[in-house]
Amino acid sequence: MRFDFFRRQGTTSEPVAAERGERTEPMIETRVPAYQPPEPRGANGFVTYALQLDAQKRVRGYRLAWRAAGGGPEAPDASAQSRALLSCVSRHLNSGKGSRLGRLVLFLDVTVDTLFQSELQALPPESVVLCMGLDDLMDADTRSMLLFLREQGFGFMLCNAEALPHDPALLEVITHFDVGSGDSDLVASVRNDRLPEQPRVQLIATRMNGWDNFDACAARHVDVFVDGDHPPPPVEKGAAMLQPESMLIVRLMQMIQRNEDVRSIESALKRDAALTYRLLRHINSPAIGAGVEITSLRHAVAMLGYSPLYRWLSLLLATSNKTSSPFMMKKAIMRGRFVELMGHGMLPSSEADNLFVVGMFSLVDQLLGISMQEVFAKVQLAESVQQAILHREGVYAPFLALVEACETGTDQAGRFAEALFVSAEQVNAAHLSAMVWSHEVSAVEIGD
Repeated sequence: MRFDFFRRQGTTSEPVAAERGERTEPMIETRVPAYQPPEPRGANGFVTYALQLDAQKRVRGYRLAWRAAGGGPEAPDASAQSRALLSCVSRHLNSGKGSRLGRLVLFLDVTVDTLFQSELQALPPESVVLCMGLDDLMDADTRSMLLFLREQGFGFMLCNAEALPHDPALLEVITHFDVGSGDSDLVASVRNDRLPEQPRVQLIATRMNGWDNFDACAARHVDVFVDGDHPPPPVEKGAAMLQPESMLIVRLMQMIQRNEDVRSIESALKRDAALTYRLLRHINSPAIGAGVEITSLRHAVAMLGYSPLYRWLSLLLATSNKTSSPFMMKKAIMRGRFVELMGHGMLPSSEADNLFVVGMFSLVDQLLGISMQEVFAKVQLAESVQQAILHREGVYAPFLALVEACETGTDQAGRFAEALFVSAEQVNAAHLSAMVWSHEVSAVEIGD
């Protein structure tokens, strides 16, 4: 069956379908913004990220970086790349009233030159931490600008330093300190060097050497940056099985695939009050934006329709294992949305409908703690979906490859984008839009 996840905006069929009593869907804009020629030199590149995780593996921020497309002798210098990143972030993550990521913090590597760029002033200062080395921070010519930006609300992270500086004025600027892999002596030294009257400095481990290293940092109350190259954390012992809620979700997905009657689906949902509550909470959330408050289960199923309901259940399945790390759930949600946005308008609807599921299910084994073969034995997905996930083959595989390249920051992103005939700007727009959407959905689904 076809899974029509979203109806395009601007169609007139939805009100007519509603009048006939047919299933309708919430209208959500999923179109990637049209390509705009890059202005600053170095703008032809791709955004990549590392997640800032607290001791409970919850996402507290993102460290965004810029990887220039192509590389080689013509690659832009650090200042040009920093300016390109600032410009991209300003266009896609700034709502005009603040950050579209809410209270999540953005860490951006900048140079002295970029401190004076107008792009920086367009960012919400309370949500941004600028990452710099000690030599740049000690530059006498930048001192007044550092103080000005700090007064505005920007934070500063001192990177690759062995200790806090002794300059009292500079200590007023530094809000975060890079402790590398979280060495206990360095952590203790930085904390002991700070005088009681000085502002608190947050310590962040920027280089993680395995999940044992993460646990050591968590024990010292040090946040950690985790990038896309790190393997997922191990699933807790005894958790490698589908939980009762997961089994019910799988059953509901199978009922939808068989096109069973709405009353049967409603009856199955009623057996789990918590799942029913999550459905109602989800459809009434800003991430869905149905525009009408839904108060009954039948109304919710009718408003969602089979296809979006299946889509939502795939999301819920990925977040149903309570032993999974919150950041892995958010990553799966972001990947699903990213893949969906990249394929939007590029594939016929009969092919494009499964893109979100491809992205989500490519990480579902890591979330549920069971093999992908066992997942597919319980959830009968289309052969083309399985081929993309298991073998990276078929019509969906190029989109999944592009997303994975952007997550890990490899040099392959440009090649994959070129093969799909999409620009770097379109990729970045989809990537950051998916980041915002995952933040909104996570607030509902996993309380992050």
